[in-house]
Amino acid sequence: MYSDGSEYLSQNNETALQYFKKASDLGNPVGQSGLGMAYLYGRGVPVNYELALKYFQKAAEQGWVDGQLQLGTMYYNGIGVKRDYKQALKFFNLASQAGHILAFYNLAQMHATGTGVMRSCHTAVELFKNVCERGRWSERLMAAYRSFKDGDMDGSLVQYLLLAEQGYEVAQSNVAFILDQTEARIFNENETYPRALLHWTRAAAQGYTVARIKLGDYHFYGYGTDVDYETAVIHYRLASEQQHSAQAMFNLGYMHEKGLGIKQDIHLAKRFYDMAAEASPDAQVPVFLALFKLGLVYTLQYMHNLNMTELVSQVDLDQLLGPEWDLYLMTVIALLLGTVIAYRQRQHQAVPPRPPPLLAPARPPQEQPQPEDQVQPEVPPQAEEEQQ
Repeated sequence: MYSDGSEYLSQNNETALQYFKKASDLGNPVGQSGLGMAYLYGRGVPVNYELALKYFQKAAEQGWVDGQLQLGTMYYNGIGVKRDYKQALKFFNLASQAGHILAFYNLAQMHATGTGVMRSCHTAVELFKNVCERGRWSERLMAAYRSFKDGDMDGSLVQYLLLAEQGYEVAQSNVAFILDQTEARIFNENETYPRALLHWTRAAAQGYTVARIKLGDYHFYGYGTDVDYETAVIHYRLASEQQHSAQAMFNLGYMHEKGLGIKQDIHLAKRFYDMAAEASPDAQVPVFLALFKLGLVYTLQYMHNLNMTELVSQVDLDQLLGPEWDLYLMTVIALLLGTVIAYRQRQHQAVPPRPPPLLAPARPPQEQPQPEDQVQPEVPPQAEEEQQ
């Protein structure tokens, strides 16, 4: 407070320096960084770049973001130390991990000009985007979110639309979500899905995985556009290859199985189902059901190839059980599987619990996408803090 001053407290370098020294002697990184700033700019003491570097290093070693940023700046400009872009990049990266806006900006400049790194306009744009999204207009995003939580869908949608037009990816995906739920009344019913498709497209262009999968769904089902399986495959493939989405992998497996938009190939279908199970543990149950059904289809094809045409021709499952017999079969299997799991859990509860081992390693939690096979979970609008 004494270092910067305010309307209630006069700026005083000497007093600020005393408090910074006391804090630094106690090992406080804020005090160490404050002393570094004092020696860097000569606030109450003569300019001394070596001492400034020393105190910034102490603060940075304790993870203090301002110390990391100032160290990066000194290495970048060669102030009190030999210019070293690799060290500057290192400390800017550390500061950016804590969300420091200047660190993002400095990294963006380095990538845009190829200073210390290979020039990458794509990376620079992403970093500049991080800087822009941390501007004061993000308060409008929180206001729109509060309107949504209060049930004011139209008010929330209008605020999100204004931000979406400024290129805010969170706002674009939230506009698409509200329109997708058909909860807003400011647009006609015929406009809802085409506008949602537009904003899903914009959000997907900024790398949002859920938006990319939604684009595939819209083209698959014909929401806001004509049914186009080939385009749906393209979007699912992008989500699978670029974001490793289990949902997209499962959808590709289903489309290979049915021959929708691509050549029917049960071997590729199995491969994508297996990839989905590996990408997310949550996908293992629906993948098990899909593989069981796929095995049944493969068995029927194998029997047909063994000159059992007459037998197979008599088993017309579409006529016997309806055109969606595979969905009925998967439902029955899921019920049986749930019954078995419930029975095993009751048996397990009846057995006295065993003492845990002395050293039980804990698994780190993993972020798990959800499978596309079941009823699609809705994607709630994202609050600003989730994007930072």
